Amino acid sequence: MSIRFRHSLLQYAGRALLLSLLAGTASLRAQPGVRLGLIYGEGGKRPGIFVLPVAGAAGDSLRTIVMRDLDFGDRVTVLPKMTALPSPAGTAPIDYAAAARLGINGVVQLSLVAGGVNIVLYDVAAKQVLQRKTTSLPGGPGSGTWRLAAHGVSDLSEEWITGERGIAASRLAYVADGRIWLIDSDGANPVAITSSARALSPNFHPNGQSVVYATLEPAGSALYVTDLHGSSRRVVPPSGLNISPIFTPDGAGIAYAHGDDFGTELYVVGAGGGASRRISIGRGSDNTSPTFSPDGRRIAFTSGRSGRPDVYIADQDGTNADVLAALSSSDQAYRSSPDWSPDGRAIVFQSQLGGRFQSMMITLRDRAVKQLTTEGANEDPAWAPDARHVVVSSTRTGARQLWVLDTETGRARQLTAAGGARLAAWSPRLVR
Repeated sequence: MSIRFRHSLLQYAGRALLLSLLAGTASLRAQPGVRLGLIYGEGGKRPGIFVLPVAGAAGDSLRTIVMRDLDFGDRVTVLPKMTALPSPAGTAPIDYAAAARLGINGVVQLSLVAGGVNIVLYDVAAKQVLQRKTTSLPGGPGSGTWRLAAHGVSDLSEEWITGERGIAASRLAYVADGRIWLIDSDGANPVAITSSARALSPNFHPNGQSVVYATLEPAGSALYVTDLHGSSRRVVPPSGLNISPIFTPDGAGIAYAHGDDFGTELYVVGAGGGASRRISIGRGSDNTSPTFSPDGRRIAFTSGRSGRPDVYIADQDGTNADVLAALSSSDQAYRSSPDWSPDGRAIVFQSQLGGRFQSMMITLRDRAVKQLTTEGANEDPAWAPDARHVVVSSTRTGARQLWVLDTETGRARQLTAAGGARLAAWSPRLVR
């Protein structure tokens, strides 16, 4: 294996899934006879949503979080706080006529109660309550558990409005300063969970309770699994190159790349350690960055078997491998770091264009390729649990930061504030 390509593997390896389900935020059960999702507008126009002021010491914080989360979801138009919705006259809970004139399709009402919050969604067109629920807000206002539960309120509200669950109640893992960090989906609360200065490629367990990552050590690179408080155990000892680990969809195993002087192949080891099993047939080439289809039957990965790095797709045992997308005459010969979408319909990857990497998406039904980024270098894309948003490591503002992209509209928002963030992975939804 060439030193140059080995360096590329170390630089660009890694990917994708944190936390236990939060008690007291049970999954949505629609009320009998009540439809899920507002009926609004024409031609798929986004519904206009207004979140009413919330009384109480933590009320404005909760309202701000919910409004921001709904905006970041990119499925609704959130009206600003200063929107002057008149108080209702008579017995109606909402002045529906005034709301309609202001372009409001739905009104979210949050009322803090002992240990929780009562959530009500009003359908302006139907002039009725669409959904209501009381859920818990554990921990003190502003604490990690309280904020996660507040994000769960946002996701529930988004599901009521659009029929699609939000992704606010999720977190991301990434590498900065050689350590693995966690950060909330809105960019709050970054915290390091490893002390090693040479960590790489975090990836979440499907149950969200642990993260697997690689670390460079004097004898080679090793793989570790850590809980969210930084308590780690080694599952693959340092020997040669062990990088780009990812949990199998059932969480029972870890797929990773192991390299030596004869090439780099993909292996699977039990999540608790043990003997490894080879799953790629690279015949001396370099194969890394595995990512599974949601059902675990297929695997995509980076391979240099054709003489250049490209993205391949194969059966889960490495057989029937074929290049994911044919190169056009304008393409440059470097594609890598794939990530399979949670709904199984698409794969994102990075491609070298004009001397730097850009993030791309390919739909698996028609193999149509879409370029997602153009500003700066944009590397190592990873899917959010809604299979709509991706996180990339981008230099668009100079310093390397994490940015979240909406693959449908192209909207981008900066996630991290400190420079050097890369190799991000997104957790599953943490509140249902």
